[in-house]
Amino acid sequence: MAPVASGRVRRRARGSKRPDARARSAEDWWWDRLAPRGSGYHLLQADSMLLVLPDLEPTRARAHRRAPRRAPKPVARGPKAAAKPRTKPQPEPSPDQGPDSGWGDRIPLEVLVHIFGLLVAAHGPMPFLGRAARVCHRWHEATSHPSLWHTVTLSPPLVGRSAKGNLKAEKKLLASLEWLIPNRFSQLQRLTLIHWKSQVHSVLEMASLLPQLVSKFCPRLTFLKLSDCHNVTADTLVMLAKACCQLHSLDLHHSMMESTAVVNFLEEAGSRMRKLWLTYSSQTTAILGALLGSCCPQLQVLEVSTGMNCNSTPLQLPVEALQKSCPQLQPCGRGVPQGPGFPSLEELCLAGSTCSFVSNEVLSRLLHRSPKLRLLDLRGCARITPTGLCDLPCQELEQLYLGLYGMSDGLTLVKKGSSLLTQKWYHTLRELDFSGQGFSEKDLEQALAVFSGTSGDLHPALCSLNLRGTRVTPSTVSSVISSCPGLLYLNLESCRCLPRGLKRAYRGLEEVQWCLEQLLTSPPSSREST
Repeated sequence: MAPVASGRVRRRARGSKRPDARARSAEDWWWDRLAPRGSGYHLLQADSMLLVLPDLEPTRARAHRRAPRRAPKPVARGPKAAAKPRTKPQPEPSPDQGPDSGWGDRIPLEVLVHIFGLLVAAHGPMPFLGRAARVCHRWHEATSHPSLWHTVTLSPPLVGRSAKGNLKAEKKLLASLEWLIPNRFSQLQRLTLIHWKSQVHSVLEMASLLPQLVSKFCPRLTFLKLSDCHNVTADTLVMLAKACCQLHSLDLHHSMMESTAVVNFLEEAGSRMRKLWLTYSSQTTAILGALLGSCCPQLQVLEVSTGMNCNSTPLQLPVEALQKSCPQLQPCGRGVPQGPGFPSLEELCLAGSTCSFVSNEVLSRLLHRSPKLRLLDLRGCARITPTGLCDLPCQELEQLYLGLYGMSDGLTLVKKGSSLLTQKWYHTLRELDFSGQGFSEKDLEQALAVFSGTSGDLHPALCSLNLRGTRVTPSTVSSVISSCPGLLYLNLESCRCLPRGLKRAYRGLEEVQWCLEQLLTSPPSSREST
């Protein structure tokens, strides 16, 4: 009587249609199914993938790589158990054929670096590169390539652990940084530190209190961002400015530090500073005073945000004095011809979460000599009128944001003039935001009808349109969708003149076209009355 096979083998035999499946594993079945002998293909197997590749090696190598798993034979009992089974002699491998190390070693190093570069561009080098370096020697070599370490973002452990656990994690992270700086940061160009409170001084000490280390290991640092960081001393910033001779951009958004620290940094590195980001506070006045003293003649970008907290004291910005001290600044109306203006300005953002004091006069002083303007963000600036915008010298504006979000109640809004804006910039506008504006139905119809008047094969460049909370009508929306085939975003939330089921935001070409179909098929009786 034949011995009983194991349970695992019985289950395979029961699910197989071939009588000899008991002696073959599932791996063998898939192997012969996907790459049978003589087909010219072979398989490479990893933990989570199976590759079918052209057979560029001899058949003997493929047989060596398969190494099929056989089910263990049951122990035989009886007088025949002592008899040794007859086995065929296995061919000996050739001397130049070594063990197969897997598909990972067959990928060229430059290809592996390129793949890692795509992941780094999407998610950053940390912690992916640190984990990938532990996979194998090949991956370790690829992750150490300098091109993958251009931009690094570092943040401390998550808040909520015990004090002892946080301290241990912080020490471990700082020890890792001590190794990373000399071994991986030779090509570092952009460094961002987020939510460092008491630890930021320790981190920067490794890069600034030892200037020779920075000069030797981080000579290419050009951008430093300290977001929500505290306890940054003046000595730390000054030593960092001295050590990093290519540092020209500093972002201090939402970071608390003394104005003397920033002023001393600007005095040391001001001659090469190009970009500066600040959050408005009581310390901002001293920093602006240093800028007005011509310490940063090459400054091109200056952003002073108010943050999320409403400050009762408005920011007093001496525009003309700033134009003279920072002539390269890329933030000029006919109102003040004596000012030098900002002829290189391409983007200007004056948006705020509350009603802004920016008026047509202020905007004219800023932009009266800015013909290269491409982006203008005036969200929250309820005092700006279409007439004031039409006086600007820029002729190729691409992005215009005039939305009023949650602040239109109690304000006297302009009822007409939107057509002046579209008539001036319809040929270049890609993004337009009228959210919350009080333009009448007829005025919006005239403004958006401009996009339907293009002649020939030229289509409007409009790809994003925000009409949230406006009095736009279904016929106007249908017309603008039909005239702008490249429209990919359309916001119709809270539009009182539209049918109930269509008051939402549409993202993508398919959703926008679906909205058009619904508008064309919906009966006029389904529209809400105002």
